[in-house]
Amino acid sequence: MPVHTLPATGAICRLGEFDTIIDARSEDEHALDHVPGALNWPTLNNAERITIGTMYKQVNAFEAKKRGAAIAARNIAAHIEREVIDKPKDWKPLVYCWRGGNRSGALATILGAIGFQVTLIEGGYKAWRAALVDDLVVQAHRHHYRVVCGPTGSGKTRLLHALAAQGAQVLDLEGLARHRSSVLGHLPGIEQPSQKRFDSLVWDALRSFDPQRPVFIESESRKVGNLRVPEALIEAMRASPCIDLQLPDEERAALLMEDYPHFVEDPDFFCERLEALTELRGKAVVNGWVENVRAGKTQEVVLDLLKTHYDPTYAASIARNFAHYGAAKPCVLGDRSRQSLDMAARSLSIDAADTGP
Repeated sequence: MPVHTLPATGAICRLGEFDTIIDARSEDEHALDHVPGALNWPTLNNAERITIGTMYKQVNAFEAKKRGAAIAARNIAAHIEREVIDKPKDWKPLVYCWRGGNRSGALATILGAIGFQVTLIEGGYKAWRAALVDDLVVQAHRHHYRVVCGPTGSGKTRLLHALAAQGAQVLDLEGLARHRSSVLGHLPGIEQPSQKRFDSLVWDALRSFDPQRPVFIESESRKVGNLRVPEALIEAMRASPCIDLQLPDEERAALLMEDYPHFVEDPDFFCERLEALTELRGKAVVNGWVENVRAGKTQEVVLDLLKTHYDPTYAASIARNFAHYGAAKPCVLGDRSRQSLDMAARSLSIDAADTGP
């Protein structure tokens, strides 16, 4: 059966029509970013790709192609043995590699020869990425948002989780970015995804939402850790209605101690993160915080950080960047309990349903 090609813009719209999406690139290329839901069937793995690339440069293209074809044939055979033998005749895979050339073409040709209806993304991942960047703008602006605002430790992320548990549409940017979005927000042992991967995750979430229902989102800045929030999404967020989440200071400090247990378990790590604030707060202040952490007064330091550093910075930023914050709907939590958060989420969901877009 002949192999069909599909422009990347078409693949953006028709992604759900395919039974399996296959990324024929190497493991490292796939890890950096890939089409949402794609399985990795490397035609050349990481080491093999380096070997063949070196042959291209140091020997010649003809010798490299011969060696590459032999390796690719073995790898494709293994993929078919492992993944394809039980597939029915009407199985419809979508296949791509970096530019839609040799690696995906070889796999697609063999699958097509078997009799499957195979489609190649024209231009490969490179074209897909360009189409996704363009469509991110469309996806960001086709939704209406409810922006959860509130100072550090007020429970914004917990409220988003409570809303999601009750069936609300939630875009958790910090969850997708694997970062808590402040200078102290790095999670030890957890790497952030690449910028391209983050963009893909945001796009995939946005395209799954119903534009007739609101999307709840936290009042993020332009960056979450090292990752940039797509500009179109920032614009849409900052023009949206706001929710002013409020929690007593002592409860905020206790909540942060629960959400950042590594600061208690590893005081050295906490002190290292505090030192990143030296330029902003001054050496004497930071040294005082470090001394208190080492004396076991971590919660006192957290409370002082909230009042003297985070709160003034957040108040200035939120008023400057979110046009509707002055008219924000108050959402007052008596405490940080699950019951309080569930009650608030229920109230916000009902209110959003009543007010509409």
